[in-house]
Parts: sequence; C-alpha cells; structure tokens
Amino acid sequence: MLTSRLPRVLPMVNLGRYIRILGQFWQAAISAEMEYRLNFVLTAIGSLGNLAGGLFSLFLFYRGGYEFAGWNWYQALVVLGIFTLLQGLSGTLLAPNLNRIVKHVQDGTLDFVLLKPINSQFWLSTYTLSPWDVTDLILGLGIIFYGGHHLGLHPQQYLLGLLPLGCSFLILYSLWFMLGSTSIWFVKIYNVTEVLQGLIQAGRFPMAAYPVAYRFFFTFVVPVAFLTTVPAQVILGQSVGQGLAIAMLLALGLLACSHYFWRFALRFYTSASS
Repeated sequence: MLTSRLPRVLPMVNLGRYIRILGQFWQAAISAEMEYRLNFVLTAIGSLGNLAGGLFSLFLFYRGGYEFAGWNWYQALVVLGIFTLLQGLSGTLLAPNLNRIVKHVQDGTLDFVLLKPINSQFWLSTYTLSPWDVTDLILGLGIIFYGGHHLGLHPQQYLLGLLPLGCSFLILYSLWFMLGSTSIWFVKIYNVTEVLQGLIQAGRFPMAAYPVAYRFFFTFVVPVAFLTTVPAQVILGQSVGQGLAIAMLLALGLLACSHYFWRFALRFYTSASS
C-alpha cells in the first residue's frame, strides 16, 4: 500500500504558500486553455441554450398566472440565476478537477499526486480550471440582477447573499469530491456523477414547486434546497437568520466529511506500482 509509506494529510500550513501554488496552477491552466479559443464560442452557445431551456420551463409554469407558493416570476428568476451561477462555478472549478480523480485512479497517476509535498485533496481540487464556463457566471449574474431590479432589491441584499452562495459552492464541492473519492473502490463512477448532476437540476426552481415528499428529499437527503432556494431567500430577505445558519453548518460539516472521507478512502488505495 502506497499510502502506508506516505505522511498523513498535512497539518496547518502556510496559507501564503498555498495561494502562490494556486496562482501557478491557474496561470498554467489558462495558458494551456488559450490554445483552444473556439471553446469559448461553443461553451457560450451551450450556456445560452441551457439558460433558454430553464427560462422556457419556468415560463410554462407562470404563463397562465400560476405562481409557486410565495414566489412570483421575478423571485423565481433569482433562483434560476443562482442555479446558472453555480453551474458556471461548477464548470469552471469543479468539473475539470474532480472528474479527473477517476482518471488518476485508472491510470495509476494518483501515486504521483500522493507523493507530492502538498495536501492531495487541495491538489486534486484546484490543479486546473476551465475559463470558458465564465459565460454561465455572467448569465447567472445577469438573471439575478434583472430579477432583483424588478423586485427593488438594494445592493446590501446582494452582498448578504454572498455568504450563502459560498456555502452552496462548498456543499456542491463536498458532495462531488466524496463521489469522486469512491472511485478508489469502484473505479468507474461516471454514471453516479451524472445522477448527482441530474438531481441538482431540481435547483432550477424554488422548492415550493415540488410536492412535500420531494421537498423533504431535496432538503434532508440531497441538499439541493441549500444550493439555490436558501441563498435566494437570503437575498430576498425571506429567511436571513435560520436558513443562513443551517447552510453554514451544513457546508462546514460536509467539507469536514469530504476531508475525512478522502483520508479513509486512501487507506484502501493500492499503488499502481505495488
């Protein structure tokens, strides 16, 4: 077992050193991606198509004057905007890195990651990025500000939403990383990640759009509600205290779980060279 010869996850380290390493990672990734600039056009077209599909689905509910309980058209647009924003963050930072965990295990290159004098979870989570998915970030922010403009939201309300949005990203990252970690046992888990992405699609709409059983599932089993609906409620001033506190606890709890689950999974990793 390779991991038996490796040090445990590094203790508290110099934060400045990790920031410099992150800058070097992303500088190299952007330089490499700039060789394929046509990807930006293709990704932008795909992002516009996904957003058009989301808007059309939402319009089908509201065209006859129907409203989700407690959510008018512009409030629902804020939820859709947050979902699109998270898609952009996921496509930019999460998918390029975490999908490669499976490949590292299959090819045996995880050995080289574990031998580096750096926290392996940090390396696997931040090594590269895809700048082309920034289109989803721009479109998501545009939808949020458009809906907020018609609702008369103030700048401080958007600022208040930064914390729950950060929690949403941590929740999404933690779920994805733990799924990626299971590749040490199952190797091919692409179908599982597709299932997770499919479940997260439910975040396009406020949780009030779903029956009670589905709301329970998307709140306590797969916490989709904390990805989009709760941040929207904080921005809209519907649930600032309790919703924000639960989102923070959930995000920190899942982040800790992802760390310890990765350490646990490494106990079962067999080196490609052993």
